[in-house]
Amino acid sequence: MGIITTGIISFSLISINLGFNDQFLQVWLKSWLLAYVFVIPAILFIAPLIEKFVDSLFKNNG
Repeated sequence: MGIITTGIISFSLISINLGFNDQFLQVWLKSWLLAYVFVIPAILFIAPLIEKFVDSLFKNNG
């Protein structure tokens, strides 16, 4: 899921900001790799914290 999402988002943003030029593929692949590197820790560490927080909100209300 992370691979597909980061690929779509990085493709969209690079095409909007740079357009399709000679460097597009190189810049997009580099951006995609960096985005994926940042997403993995977010999925592994931040998402569980958010899930606990949301669970605590609803446990107290119901």
